[in-house]
Amino acid sequence: MTDFSKILKKAKELEERMKESQDKIKKIEVEGNSGGDLVKVKLNGDGEMILIEISEKLLHEEKNIIEDLIKAAYNNAKSSLKSKTNEEISKSASNFGIPGFKWPL
Repeated sequence: MTDFSKILKKAKELEERMKESQDKIKKIEVEGNSGGDLVKVKLNGDGEMILIEISEKLLHEEKNIIEDLIKAAYNNAKSSLKSKTNEEISKSASNFGIPGFKWPL
């Protein structure tokens, strides 16, 4: 029969590691770019945009091109954030027999 006190202890350890991971995730900053670095977007761990840089060269382009490049840079940064977040959560859960655990983002 399984020792439930051991299970509870492991659950508490997992909870503590997950809290640590959440704190680390909040400190993550990622950058996405598009158009050969004509647009750069930086996101924090909460997915909030904290910086956007648009090259002067791009300002003479049509509005829809600029909008598409901004969306592409944001999506690039969001993908990078998702990857780093999943990596951090997987590190925390790896010793607890939860293979491939993914943070829902």
